[in-house]
Amino acid sequence: MIITRPLLLPALLWMLASFSAELRADPATPADREITYLINSVEESGCLFMRNGDEHQATDAADHLRLKYRRGKRYAKSADQFIERLASESSWTGKPYFINCPGSPSVTSRDWLSDELERYRQSEAM
Repeated sequence: MIITRPLLLPALLWMLASFSAELRADPATPADREITYLINSVEESGCLFMRNGDEHQATDAADHLRLKYRRGKRYAKSADQFIERLASESSWTGKPYFINCPGSPSVTSRDWLSDELERYRQSEAM
């Protein structure tokens, strides 16, 4: 089947609108909402993210965690599993991730994200 030019533009616009709506949509499950919250917390933290000995800005760290979640979502059915299985260490080297926030000692991303998740859950329970 050959797609003619008059049909191409509407098809592209429909695909773009669908993709854009997907990006704006609220996460579907409680686990997705918690994981989205965690990733956004990293992005907005202003902290440095240490991965395999390299320093990364918070926005880059959040992008990396989004990528890992997108690729490994089947391994993270809960926010706790996301932290444990995807967001705590390098899948290549097995080295733990660290988060360095201004005025605070360096902590593992596992501890930092677990604390953030606990705060989120407490605020949701109110």
